[in-house]
Amino acid sequence: MTAPMHDTVPVKGDEAGVAADVTKKAVEGRSLGRIAWNRLKRDKLALAGGAMVLILIVVAVFAPLITSVLGHDPNEHHEDLIDPLFGTPAGSWGGISSEHLLGIEPVNGRDVFSRIVFGARISLLVGFLSALVAVVFGTVLGILAGYFGGWVDAVISRVMDMLLAFPQLLFIISLISVMPNQLLGLEGTGVRLLVMILVIGFFGWPYIGRIVRGQTLSLREREYVEAARSLGAGQRYILFKELLPNLIAPITVYTTLMIPTNILTEAALGFLGVGVKPPTASWGNMLSAAVRYYDSDPMFMVIPGVAIFVTVLSFNLFGDGVRDALDPKGTR
Repeated sequence: MTAPMHDTVPVKGDEAGVAADVTKKAVEGRSLGRIAWNRLKRDKLALAGGAMVLILIVVAVFAPLITSVLGHDPNEHHEDLIDPLFGTPAGSWGGISSEHLLGIEPVNGRDVFSRIVFGARISLLVGFLSALVAVVFGTVLGILAGYFGGWVDAVISRVMDMLLAFPQLLFIISLISVMPNQLLGLEGTGVRLLVMILVIGFFGWPYIGRIVRGQTLSLREREYVEAARSLGAGQRYILFKELLPNLIAPITVYTTLMIPTNILTEAALGFLGVGVKPPTASWGNMLSAAVRYYDSDPMFMVIPGVAIFVTVLSFNLFGDGVRDALDPKGTR
């Protein structure tokens, strides 16, 4: 008889276990979230931006505790540290010292560090809440326009075009100038914050609405949507169970990029004098007040400017990293 061409070689128990582990690892699946996280971890700039964003959030949340340990009350005056002749800090570099880590303001001597820390609250509050308003409006109207099409799409698209062409900044300035000092139980700064959040968010939703509409136009023709429709699924189920989960990635990416834009808008309004009311600390208000002293006390202008720059840069770096991590066609 002819010997078999392939003899069976017995495999020992340990070798069989190793082979099984290798096979298991080779076929182990990874979720989309895990894939995105692995891609994000390789982007050091995005991680640095995300870490800075977390630090800013912690600083804003624990502002009273931080200033009680490292600073002073943001509205406490220190006129004894001001040069009576020029109205500028008596010390060098804007009065920077162990008592005042970032110096003091001209004329009144308020602690700059404390006002920067409390100003972070205003910037992040407006940035996040106005982005939330824009995301809610933009997602709902964008998905309706993309899914139903026809006259629904035409009406919503024309509204988007109209809002995109509207002078947002001028509208906010004119609206705040005629708003009453008390509204819906809020007073003074609270009223202005509410107006800024609502108006910035309302004029921001067309941007994300266009993205959601375009994605929905593509997704509504996919096989899983047709399968759900053939099984008798209702329109609400298809919109919020089939389409919306697949829109989370672009919505998340655009939200991270929208927040720094809103922060810049709030700073611009503060600089123009229509932001939060003094003496509430705001980076835009500080920049506006620093214009008169840029030659005699340049640090008063540099510090809030750097705070805005670092905040916006951190959000942009993190947003770019999230976009690359969630993009299946990316190369990084």
